[in-house]
Amino acid sequence: MATILGDDIDILAKAKRALDGDYTPGDDEEYMSAKQLDYFRVLLLEWKKAILSAAETTLQSLQDGPIREADLNDRASSETDWGIELRTRDRQRKLIAKIDSALRRLDEGEYGWCEVTGEPIGINRLIARPIATMTVEAQQAHERREKISRDD
Repeated sequence: MATILGDDIDILAKAKRALDGDYTPGDDEEYMSAKQLDYFRVLLLEWKKAILSAAETTLQSLQDGPIREADLNDRASSETDWGIELRTRDRQRKLIAKIDSALRRLDEGEYGWCEVTGEPIGINRLIARPIATMTVEAQQAHERREKISRDD
């Protein structure tokens, strides 16, 4: 089984490959132009479709029948693998909510702008993490505040 983060990255890479054409947004264009917005909309929809497809495959495997390994060690290993798979799918279920939120921001004209500072998030960051809602600096500050409040 792939790692959870690796699985998310693989699904995002699959979504990027599914995009038609050779267009990739660049810094030399107007920020959040219609072409860039279309690119990110298609990317987000393809990403969501890939996640739902993977979830359907997992669901089908679960419906095909229970684990029937005769050896207890093999059965325990299979149950552990299924537990990891189900946690991955739960994490991806939460990711779908973030994708839906990004699509909503696209519709409202807020996509690509930091929700904290109002500054552009940046094309490279959005290509790497299309659901990003903050600039790198704002995200780092947010994580520092979270760490401090956790440590108290």
